[in-house]
Amino acid sequence: MTPNNIVHMALIKGLDAIAITDHNSASNVEAVMQVGSREGLLVVPGMELCTAEEIHLACLFPTIEKTLRFHNYVYEYLIPLDNREDIFGSQILMDSYDNEIGRENKMLSGASRLDVHTAISIVRELGGVVLPAHVNRQSYSMLNTLGAIPEEYGFKYLECSKNCNLELFLQEHEELKEYEFIKSSDAHFLSEILDKEVFVDVEDKNIEALISIFR
Repeated sequence: MTPNNIVHMALIKGLDAIAITDHNSASNVEAVMQVGSREGLLVVPGMELCTAEEIHLACLFPTIEKTLRFHNYVYEYLIPLDNREDIFGSQILMDSYDNEIGRENKMLSGASRLDVHTAISIVRELGGVVLPAHVNRQSYSMLNTLGAIPEEYGFKYLECSKNCNLELFLQEHEELKEYEFIKSSDAHFLSEILDKEVFVDVEDKNIEALISIFR
């Protein structure tokens, strides 16, 4: 999952745009965006935040600068533990030519200490959008953890996992039929990057035009 391999696999799959949403970190996002710029693939900067409630939120931003501001904020709320490479694997930082430029020592795999309400507010203040991630799953989903998708947050889109049968899911959760859905790869391996699953019409092929669809 190097920056160049991700971008080129996405191009092989015929994708026009991808989002990079690493767990509790945006350290490698800019490198992937630089590769995407060279190769003609739109790369949306973001993060998959694990909140204090252990809910996963897909957070997308209009610029890398705002993404990194959120990244720095989240790092202040990570559990103060070092990563154990022998247990959790290496957290490698790379440049846009797939060179290793460092390793992240903070443990990123756990939950942060940011609650859902605060996280959503901060992302929106930065001009970003939040999609509750893989709401169909039994773990780390807002629906399963809270028992509902709170209307107060005003979500337009929800995200479901790639193996979700959306028709059957909505039969079980008719209260969610008012929402739009996006199905994401949530890829941790190159082979998991999906073919085109979601199509949206945008006025221009740029990050702001794309994430405005989800606002």
